[in-house]
This record gives sequence, structure tokens and C-alpha cells, in this order.
Amino acid sequence: MENDVMITELLNAWEETYKKGQLTFWVFLSLKENNKCVEEIKEFVEKMSEGSMSCEEQSLYRNLRKFLNLGIVAYDSKRVSKGPDRKYYYLTELGKELFQHFVERNIKIFTKESIINLLN
Repeated sequence: MENDVMITELLNAWEETYKKGQLTFWVFLSLKENNKCVEEIKEFVEKMSEGSMSCEEQSLYRNLRKFLNLGIVAYDSKRVSKGPDRKYYYLTELGKELFQHFVERNIKIFTKESIINLLN
């Protein structure tokens, strides 16, 4: 029983750290699919991660502002029936290239047979 509690606590701490670093990946992945507003990015992340990732809209806005300043994300404004224009974000060419390099270096390694065998 003690081991179960310890494993749960350690796993929760590990996942919290892991998830903080994953938000950028999930945002970029969502924008690779198509242009999205913040609400759609949030829905994509939660759905595609099967609920293992969640994000607050404020965190998304903060990250998107940083990405805008770096030139890896841009947006188009679109009129909506109520309220202010809605921003639809997308990856710039630089953002697409950055994401592709990240995937090559950090994600595709998990598709190697030797790694898959260790995970099973």
C-alpha cells in the first residue's frame, strides 16, 4: 500500500513537469491541422490527448503572444456575429519548419522498433 501511494505521488509530480513542456507541442500540432482560435486549440488539445492534457485559455494566450513575437505563429482576424473579431492562429513557414525539426528530433524516435519493444 505504501508503494502505491508513493508511486501515485511520484507519477503526479513527473506528469506535472512533463505536461508543462508539452503545451507547445500540442499547440503546434493543433495549428498544423488547420487555423484555429484559442477555444478550438483548447478543444483540440483536450480531445487529441484523450484528456491527459488540459490548458487554460490564459496559458494559451500567453504562449501565443510569445510565438507571435518570435514570428513562428501569426493570425488572421475574422468577424463573428457577436463581440470583437476572432483571431485564427496559424503556423508561419518558420513555425512549420521548427515544428518539423522538433518532431524529427524528439517524437519520431518513439516509432523506432527498439523503443517500441521497450515500451511494451
